[in-house]
Amino acid sequence: MAEYDVIADQEGTSAAAAALAAGHGPVAVDVERASGFRYSQRAYLIQVFRRGAGVFLFDPPAIGDLSPLQQAIGEEEWVLHAASQDLPSLREDGLEPPRIFDTELASRLLGHDRVGLGAVVEHTLGITLAKAHSAADWSTRPLPQSWLEYAALDVLHLVDVRDALVAELEEQDKSALAAEEFEAVRTRAPKPAREEPWRRLSGLHSVRGRRSLAIARALWTAREELAQQEDVSPGRLVPDRSLVAAVAANPATKSDLARVKEFTGRASRSQLDRWWDAIEAGRADPALPSERGSGDGMPPPRAWADRNAPADARLKSARPAVEAVAAELNMPTENLLTPDTLRRVAWNPPAEITPETIAAALAEWGARPWQIARTAQVITAAFVESVNARTDGDEPAS
Repeated sequence: MAEYDVIADQEGTSAAAAALAAGHGPVAVDVERASGFRYSQRAYLIQVFRRGAGVFLFDPPAIGDLSPLQQAIGEEEWVLHAASQDLPSLREDGLEPPRIFDTELASRLLGHDRVGLGAVVEHTLGITLAKAHSAADWSTRPLPQSWLEYAALDVLHLVDVRDALVAELEEQDKSALAAEEFEAVRTRAPKPAREEPWRRLSGLHSVRGRRSLAIARALWTAREELAQQEDVSPGRLVPDRSLVAAVAANPATKSDLARVKEFTGRASRSQLDRWWDAIEAGRADPALPSERGSGDGMPPPRAWADRNAPADARLKSARPAVEAVAAELNMPTENLLTPDTLRRVAWNPPAEITPETIAAALAEWGARPWQIARTAQVITAAFVESVNARTDGDEPAS
């Protein structure tokens, strides 16, 4: 196995950028973060490979300015695996691809059963990768050589994988739709921040009463502020279950809180004042949260039959029709049309249901042209069929 060095200064970055610029063809790019260890989702290692240049491993926090790398590869196609996960971290470091090829997404569109990087490399090239350090703390310094070997393998074969998948896409006549999907991923706007992110606390469903929810919110906020300040994953300070246990215990004093056995975590006692202050703030907060989150006005499908029977009928008629098209195309249904998009159009369809109005509704919710072309007609027919079925069912027996 080759020995790899991590580039951690401007001189090394400039030299690597020159080598990459002199290479040829697409550029394979991957990112290693410290998810589960750090608060941020920043890149702690960026791997780049190009034919004629080789593999280079960059340490973004140490380097700072990665503009030489952007200048070297900024006009080329970037090959990534699960690009939506890596693009935000790359952009944080000033790295922006002009176009991409996503090997994971391509594999989904081709109907591959397994789409993890190791499975895709094995399927296309017959090479088995050892995936031993995927959950490692990549903020560790220095990085062990075995980790660097693992990181290099993530990009070393990626261009060859891309070439194999390009051929498969052409065979299945999916090159054009894949290009649309790649561009949609590349240009997708970041998700807006959640209105009430604290409601994602695991176990919150067991908390009853608006005052108790206010305390849970205050504890979550206090933990979030500390996690961001120390750049530590919130759950490593105090797990979700511990915050919920503190709410359930309803301690009368700070000492009572310290005696709650389920209130664990490395910062549960060292930051006891912080947590007690949060509990008192939650108890005094005049702005009580609602029992349920604000949501988006659309209930879960299991409640549709009672809440909106026509929408329930539309969804139940359209879903198998869309699934049938996906099966014909040999791809997962969610890649043909996301379940959320179909649900939204079924819940609130156009006043007049035609292929044109359904197509417009799908586009409004972010469906791409190729998806609309393959689903608008069948969704229209399914919606009309659901209306006819309900009308027939309402007719009195003769």
